[in-house]
Amino acid sequence: GDIDQQEMIPSKKNAVLVDGVVLNGPTTDAKAGEKFVEEACRLIMEEVVLKATDVNEKVCEWRPPEQLKQLLDLEMRDSGEPPHKLLELCRDVIHYSVKTNHPRFFNQLYAGLDYYSLVARFMTEALNPSVYTYEVSPVFLLVEEAVLKKMIEFIGWKEGDGIFNPGGSVSNMYAMNLARYKYCPDIKEKGLSGLPRLILFTSAECHYSMKKAASFLGIGTENVCFVETDGRGKMIPEELEKQVWQARKEKARGRENGAAPFLVCATSGTTVLGAFDPLDEIADICERHSLWLHVDASWGGSALMSRKHRKLLHGIHRADSVAWNPHKMLMAGIQCCALLVKDKSDLLKKCYSAKASYLFQQDKFYDVSYDTGDKSIQCSRRPDAFKFWMTWKALGTLGLEERVNRALALSRYLVDEIKKREGFKLLMEPEYANICFWYIPPSLREMEEGPEFWAKLNLVAPAIKERMMKKGSLMLGYQPHRGKVNFFRQVVISPQVSREDMDFLLDEIDLLGKDM
Repeated sequence: GDIDQQEMIPSKKNAVLVDGVVLNGPTTDAKAGEKFVEEACRLIMEEVVLKATDVNEKVCEWRPPEQLKQLLDLEMRDSGEPPHKLLELCRDVIHYSVKTNHPRFFNQLYAGLDYYSLVARFMTEALNPSVYTYEVSPVFLLVEEAVLKKMIEFIGWKEGDGIFNPGGSVSNMYAMNLARYKYCPDIKEKGLSGLPRLILFTSAECHYSMKKAASFLGIGTENVCFVETDGRGKMIPEELEKQVWQARKEKARGRENGAAPFLVCATSGTTVLGAFDPLDEIADICERHSLWLHVDASWGGSALMSRKHRKLLHGIHRADSVAWNPHKMLMAGIQCCALLVKDKSDLLKKCYSAKASYLFQQDKFYDVSYDTGDKSIQCSRRPDAFKFWMTWKALGTLGLEERVNRALALSRYLVDEIKKREGFKLLMEPEYANICFWYIPPSLREMEEGPEFWAKLNLVAPAIKERMMKKGSLMLGYQPHRGKVNFFRQVVISPQVSREDMDFLLDEIDLLGKDM
């Protein structure tokens, strides 16, 4: 619009009208907004925080998708809705959401409510920072640096580098890309065309993000070699060595499609069985063949906090990179995932930097080495380290250690109970907090373990899960796995979980399944 067409409308301070919009003072009603925030906070406190530890509350209020769409008013309209309507919506959202803070939520590799990390999340949501430069995010950058430094110490490195990412899957992707960049630095500019066929090795029990990373990075899922595991789910080092030699031989013979090995991914705490790969033997093989060793300790990394259990990760200091998610066992709140790198030559930055001149000006008035944003593939990035820092400050290293020890002690208790009870059968002795077991209803207990028995047993866990969800009494995951029919996977994490909850879990499964 033409400025000459401006009409001066008399008001307290002559308002300026441009393109039909009155440009005077703020248009939002701050008072109403503040009142809404206050009332919503009260609702969160009453309905989420205070009820989090109450076992009499339901874990979930199950509704099928079509019905839930009817119950929630999801439509966005031309005119806004009044605060009382919005608060009703807030109440509905809480009511129909799964209560992951509930002591009987055992469905995933995260659970429970950590009050300190929750406050940290409230703060960062209110402050709305983005962690790329010291200029915009001074406090959170320093917090991230302090947390990474401490995590690096627990891995056993003298120094290192790192970054917090949106999920362990992304950390694994970063590690894969970093290993490839180290193997052939030209790739950053020249792309994939001139490269040999790169292959990597990982455990047959690894997280599915390895396949996703390989496809996303253009390595291709066919070039992920899965190394066989033993009966407990651990990678067999001899098998790894055999596969690496085989790839080497093909390359030496000058095969057209000869492959170049560049990376081994070991897992500390597999998703289903909670298995820990033998890192020392794997590291020996990586050293012999000069391969990058990445350890996906997204789930198992937290055992490093416990002097009693850190032996599960013996040899992790020999890794080149480690993924570790404090949002799992240490309850830092989703999401909180670090990738830690042993290299101190700024490899992360070299691999990822794009040197955006509008963000990372080199002639700033402060030390620009604090502008860590160029280590990331993201631009905007959340201050995820802060919630873990707050919990660590509140509990201390000893409090975090106690959390890990307690979770694993409760796991032991449950294993012993399962062994005593009729109708419950362990898949194997767990190493960590994943307890995998079958429930065998009375109707199958006399049957011999043939094909018909397994076919029938396969139907039990899904049927119990459905009853459990509809009743809302607890949530527990199940899955088939590598030739084993559907079994339950119980995971203990939250310090709010008690021995009584373990007993309840077994009683409830029996109650829900005994007539099957």
